[in-house]
Amino acid sequence: MKYSSNIIDISEKIKNQCGDTFRDRIVETIYKRAEKISNSVVTNNKKTDFDKKVDDVLTSKAFGIPLMLVLLGIVFYITITGANYPSELIAKFLFWVEDRLTELFTSMNSPAWLHGVLVLGLYRTLAWVVSVMLPPMAIFFPLFTLLEDLGYLPRVAYNLDHLFKKACAHGKQALTMCMGFGCNAAGIIACRIIESPRERLVAILTNNFVPCNGRFPSLIAISSIFIAASFSSKYGSLIASLSVVIIVVIGVSITLLISYLLSKTLLKGEPSFFILELPPYRKPQIGRVVYTSIIDRTVFVLGRAAAFAAPAGAITWILGNIYIGDLSIIAYISNILEPFGHALGLDGFIIMAFLLGFPANEIVLPILVMSYLSASSMVDFGNLDALKNILISHGWNFITAINFMLFSLLHFPCGTTLWTIKKETGSIKWTLISAILPTLVAIIVCFIIAQASRLFGII
Repeated sequence: MKYSSNIIDISEKIKNQCGDTFRDRIVETIYKRAEKISNSVVTNNKKTDFDKKVDDVLTSKAFGIPLMLVLLGIVFYITITGANYPSELIAKFLFWVEDRLTELFTSMNSPAWLHGVLVLGLYRTLAWVVSVMLPPMAIFFPLFTLLEDLGYLPRVAYNLDHLFKKACAHGKQALTMCMGFGCNAAGIIACRIIESPRERLVAILTNNFVPCNGRFPSLIAISSIFIAASFSSKYGSLIASLSVVIIVVIGVSITLLISYLLSKTLLKGEPSFFILELPPYRKPQIGRVVYTSIIDRTVFVLGRAAAFAAPAGAITWILGNIYIGDLSIIAYISNILEPFGHALGLDGFIIMAFLLGFPANEIVLPILVMSYLSASSMVDFGNLDALKNILISHGWNFITAINFMLFSLLHFPCGTTLWTIKKETGSIKWTLISAILPTLVAIIVCFIIAQASRLFGII
């Protein structure tokens, strides 16, 4: 007992001297000792030396995070630049098919409402989802999967580890956050790797603050047609990709902030130890990259979006063509939501689109466009320029675009993610908090930006 007491006293003195770096120094000492033993009995090959040299740059304090942001920007730049032309080609073909369907319905003397529901509602929404979402996903997902297969994503987690420790969260939360970029529901399930129940719950409640696959196409589309358009066309794609990177950085920053606040209030506690062993760099398996990115991600996300978008498009057309007095149902409800939307720099149609898009984030923008079109005239929107004209004709400006992107980033999780949270926590209370918390953050952020913009005469 005497020796044990002395050890505790000594450890407390060392901890007081080292401060917050106490645990890091212990882990560092253990690894240095293990490395010394390993080097004495193992001959390192050139590949291991190469990995170490690369990691000295990619995980360094000076270059790790900047290089991570540059690489993310390059991925978005390639996605935005490469998606424009195929998106336009696909749209032309699909809306050519729509014209042929219209001719078919006309030749069959079909009722106008049937043509409206099936063609102008269901089919047109599907056409929008495929033409606008497919090209960006078909480029972004293979690039993202390639980085994953190379072994770079664990380096991202390593670079962010110290930030999560400062936020009083578990270092493994960086890994679950990276999983959230693919799908927030998958990120929630990945939180199982966090042993501490408190830290696991913090990770679950904040995973929604990083944009998932379903939100990236909308973010890319809005940044391309509004933010990039505010600058020279020569640098349009670069500005659009930079704006999406900034949105991602904002999401990560809010993840850290909310994690810190939760750790100091509802979920008090100190972060536990986290040891991350970086895997070696691997030569990408092209077959795996293609299969994972195209089948598991692109086709899955697009199929899910189409499955939700088709009935949503039909319902939206119906709501836009059944009238209460002089207003359609969708316009009537949107007018009720208008004061709230206006306060956030948005409008009632946008708020309603997010509410109707609860089943899946992928369908928010298609529902919004269908709501606008159903409330006015039916116009083909075969490319991003046409989409921009539709949005501008309904009062959109630069601040509307910014707040739409921020609200999309921060608002309540989709239905699949909330269901996953309920299954993982076994608690209705925490499931409700996981929906209310990000929505409150989204409302506060958008409200501040909107009111500040009005105060300074920006809008």
